[in-house]
Amino acid sequence: MTTALSETFGPFIARPGPMVPPPGSCSALLAFCMQQHHNARMAISITIRNLPDAARNELAARAATAGQSLQEYLRAQLIELASRPDVNTVLARIAERKRQTKTDLSAAQILADRDADRR
Repeated sequence: MTTALSETFGPFIARPGPMVPPPGSCSALLAFCMQQHHNARMAISITIRNLPDAARNELAARAATAGQSLQEYLRAQLIELASRPDVNTVLARIAERKRQTKTDLSAAQILADRDADRR
């Protein structure tokens, strides 16, 4: 399939500039795009294996407390998790901010300044 796609759409995919399909392939391109759109809108199922009973029970209790099914609760938690940056991204942002502002305060100095402000 990849070979057929690259042969059919190679000039379209690899060419810089406006995205114009190669001559004679409009119907194939339209079919390809419609399939991609369809696939993007399909629901995705996730299976988690080997989850300890204690963890499953805790999550079910949290879902019940929130008035949600376990599926609704886990879906909301996963969406929230995906909306936050991961640790490496946060650390990279901190390093970039320190580089841009030329800040070189140590953690000890920051804590000392914080504590001095509280007195």
